[in-house]
Amino acid sequence: MKIHSAIFVQGAVSLETCPVSKLPEFAFIGRSNVGKSALLNLLSNQSALARVSGKPGRTREINFFTINKDWSMVDLPGYGYAKASLADRDRFHEFVSEYLLERSNLSCAFVLIDSRHSPQKIDLEFVRWLLESNVPFNLVFTKADKVKPGEVKKNIALFTEAMAEWSEGVPNIFTSSVKTGEGRREILRFIGEALRAS
Repeated sequence: MKIHSAIFVQGAVSLETCPVSKLPEFAFIGRSNVGKSALLNLLSNQSALARVSGKPGRTREINFFTINKDWSMVDLPGYGYAKASLADRDRFHEFVSEYLLERSNLSCAFVLIDSRHSPQKIDLEFVRWLLESNVPFNLVFTKADKVKPGEVKKNIALFTEAMAEWSEGVPNIFTSSVKTGEGRREILRFIGEALRAS
């Protein structure tokens, strides 16, 4: 899939303020500081479509971007930001949960996992919740250029092994690197195939 246009539509702070749209939506979510904004910029082929910040927890609303006037890329707030107040975290989690469970044109979610680390409890818990809630999702292991390929493969294997305790089979798995562009073609191909199948 070639990206011809990527336009910011609006940010939303509740399900009710999400834009009215019939376009298929592909949502991206992950732990704070997993490299989500950088990946969105890579996919859209724009350097500043999504704001990249060195501070975790920068995204505090759901941001919607229209791609090729054909589908929507949705930037969801990161989970697990320790410095956010408990009330803020609860509000964000409730808001994101409502979007994932109730947004009728959501095609699937891409859950971003930092490939440099062994499985983190918070990531596994979130993936298990998606599975139990019947929300379709894929896994994207980010920052693959930061460690040796063998380490990436090991951490992916450990993650899928941990999932095997409560999941039959595994979702689609992508690896990505903003530095090398790894994963861009594969993720966009998946989205293109999903659009053609819908």
